[in-house]
Amino acid sequence: MIFGKYVNKYYLKHIFALLLGVIALVSVDYFQLKIPEFYNYVVTGLGSKNGMITIGGQEVPFDLNFLLDKICAPMILTILVMALGRFLWRICMFGTAIKVETDLRERMFDHCKDLSQQYYQVNKVGNMMSLFTNDLSTINECFGDGTLMLVDALALTGLAIYKMSKLDPMLTLLAFIPMFLLFAVGTFVGKYMTKKWEERQEKFSQLSDFSQENFSGIAVIKAFVKEFKELWAFKKLNKENEKVNIEFTRISTLLHISVTFFVNSVICVILGYGGYLVYKGDFQVGQLIEFYGYFTSIVWPVMALSMLIDMTSRGKASLKRISELLDAKPDVVDGSSVENVEYIKGDIEFRNLDFAYPDGDYNVLENINFKICAGENVGIIGKTGSGKTTIVDLILRVYNVPNGSLFIDGKDVNTIPIKTLRDFCAYVPQDNFLFSDTIENNIAFSRDASSSDEVVKAAKLADVHENISEFPEKYATILGERGVTVSGGQKQRISIARALMKEASILILDDSVSAVDTKTEKVIIDNLRENRRGRTTILIAHRISTVEKMDKIIFVDDGKIKDVGTHNELVERCSDYKLMVELQKLEEEKGA
Repeated sequence: MIFGKYVNKYYLKHIFALLLGVIALVSVDYFQLKIPEFYNYVVTGLGSKNGMITIGGQEVPFDLNFLLDKICAPMILTILVMALGRFLWRICMFGTAIKVETDLRERMFDHCKDLSQQYYQVNKVGNMMSLFTNDLSTINECFGDGTLMLVDALALTGLAIYKMSKLDPMLTLLAFIPMFLLFAVGTFVGKYMTKKWEERQEKFSQLSDFSQENFSGIAVIKAFVKEFKELWAFKKLNKENEKVNIEFTRISTLLHISVTFFVNSVICVILGYGGYLVYKGDFQVGQLIEFYGYFTSIVWPVMALSMLIDMTSRGKASLKRISELLDAKPDVVDGSSVENVEYIKGDIEFRNLDFAYPDGDYNVLENINFKICAGENVGIIGKTGSGKTTIVDLILRVYNVPNGSLFIDGKDVNTIPIKTLRDFCAYVPQDNFLFSDTIENNIAFSRDASSSDEVVKAAKLADVHENISEFPEKYATILGERGVTVSGGQKQRISIARALMKEASILILDDSVSAVDTKTEKVIIDNLRENRRGRTTILIAHRISTVEKMDKIIFVDDGKIKDVGTHNELVERCSDYKLMVELQKLEEEKGA
């Protein structure tokens, strides 16, 4: 069994199924301990000189009727009860364990979607996946097998000790002295195993992280001919994983060997001292066989005890890792001042905003002031690392925003529920993530319900319809992982189509036309201007040609707003912007 604040409630939630399983298990144990009595009857009857056997203080003939009525018929009943009981407790205990694992996995996934971007920058995908696979499987094992082992060990051992003590208390005491020693050894070893299991899971996470990154970046590895380098790096991690697994297996094997040693020492005690009692005439051969039968019945619970110590050690380590995930608090949440907002038009205003990343030591944005009116097409331009993406991240509340520094429709962004804000925004990120699904489903992802005609319309606005129509399966084409089966430009345009499907009040495109040619870029921008009249569109770009026809251009440099205005206004009054224009024209001329 395993206990902790995230699993304790399941014992109460599934109390009836667990109780039914416990009743079935105890019933099986009770009937299982009837079998040694039958052995006693047979051995005693066969050794009887007068053909009589004493049952319940009365002598009865040991004949065919006795065998049928007192041994065969009860034995058949015992076997049937044990078979039914074993089926029942397996369904109850193992079925409940599966339900617990499923519920925990859903709870973890639900919690993960609320965690901030900062959390995923620290915790890698491989580590997260090991939580959802290895660690949850361990919890399943502890909850199902652990409950079984604990109840079986207590019930079967308790009943067996009671029956053994009725036959001979001294022999029972001598038999269980090694068992107490085993329990002490197991408790000591269990603590060490918990530590080793934590190390094992950590190494597995590192190995999983490395593998996931290599599979995702296999094209880069091949392009730079670094297969051999990555192979050696993987080999090193694999050896470390092997080492910690061997250490864990070594101590686990030592525990099992200790169990075997103590069990066999008890058998020596039973045969030695029990044989002496038979020799003296204080014990019958049938009773010794019955006593030995009781002890062999509890060998499994004793073995289970060592397995339980092993399992509990692993379970504690896995539950600790899962608890760390579930205890992680979302950094970006609604405050107490949020108000109900039914609609967002798209007015955006920054007022003297200073911003530093949660783990940063300095401001990446300083004194940001500008306003975007609803329905405007606005370009944000600047050098790489100047803070353009951070500005739009704050509009989407990816990070916490200082009070009184960002306003949407005249309301402090912190007073607008995060879900409502994002419901009225559509976003095309720089990495243009696509799911391993059909093109149609990828485009329709932004809306709960949509028709094929609407998907095609969005694709046409993103100027990707003709490309999709050339595929054999057209919109039913399955994209590879992260959209690797399409080109960079097609990937960008499918992402734009997905954002356009939402028909949001605010559309943010973060460097989303960088992989397309200037002709396609012009088509897309013209479509945006024509089809998004009255709605706000923000386009981050590096090329001047991308934003020069926007209603307003925000020029960002080194985390500060250098100037805001139309293209012509910025050329006239902003020397840095004018220099950027001239440099890009020179690059275009050289390229031509």
